[in-house]
Amino acid sequence: MNRELVSRIAHADHPIKAPLDDASVHRLLERGLPRGNERVLDLGCGGGEWLLRALAMHPQLHAEGVDISEGDLARARQAATGLGVQQRLVLHHQETESFSSPHPFDLVLSVGATHAFGGLLPTLAAARRHLAPGGHVLIGEGFWDREPSPEAVEMLGDFADLATTVDRVVADGWTPVHGHVSTRGELDAYEWACWGSLASWALDHPADPDSAQALGTAATRRSEWLRVYRDTWGFVCLVLRQTST
Repeated sequence: MNRELVSRIAHADHPIKAPLDDASVHRLLERGLPRGNERVLDLGCGGGEWLLRALAMHPQLHAEGVDISEGDLARARQAATGLGVQQRLVLHHQETESFSSPHPFDLVLSVGATHAFGGLLPTLAAARRHLAPGGHVLIGEGFWDREPSPEAVEMLGDFADLATTVDRVVADGWTPVHGHVSTRGELDAYEWACWGSLASWALDHPADPDSAQALGTAATRRSEWLRVYRDTWGFVCLVLRQTST
């Protein structure tokens, strides 16, 4: 069972691929889109959920997304048509590192996708290349809320604590103008939704060749969350402006 299929099924009931509820997503977009007529770019847009919500919020906004998953982009196009915003959305099927545009963007976002760039600061460097003067960046990144176990670090990555994460962003030439730390409720709801959706799919499709693997993956991931990183891992979203260029 390939990773893309697992992700699609796991996020069926939580299309925002990060531990954020709908109200938090709305507030973050409001902070990053003060005018409502901005041009927005999502680096690693997946199914375009952030862009679709931004377009639905602001009828004068235009958006572009970049992703390597043709399936996700096809679903984004279909959803945009259903919302009637397809004329204001452009999607690019390519690596984010190779994407270039003739115009800059007022908001560049990348939430939960910093691994695709090799970490937080490389993601910010990519965002900076596309950012218009005075624009905003919306980025989401994990952090350690308390000292993790070696097993947790091996599983999720070598994150810093929250204060150090923000310090690194500031030292890189950015000023946070808004932020949101995911609550325990958001973190738990995300994990329950992901592994519950995958398990439900497996139970609903017992004859599918991938059913047993999907059920086993859901059980393994749920156990890892509860036993290894639930009490140590957190997630922060930052709305940033450039302090220096």
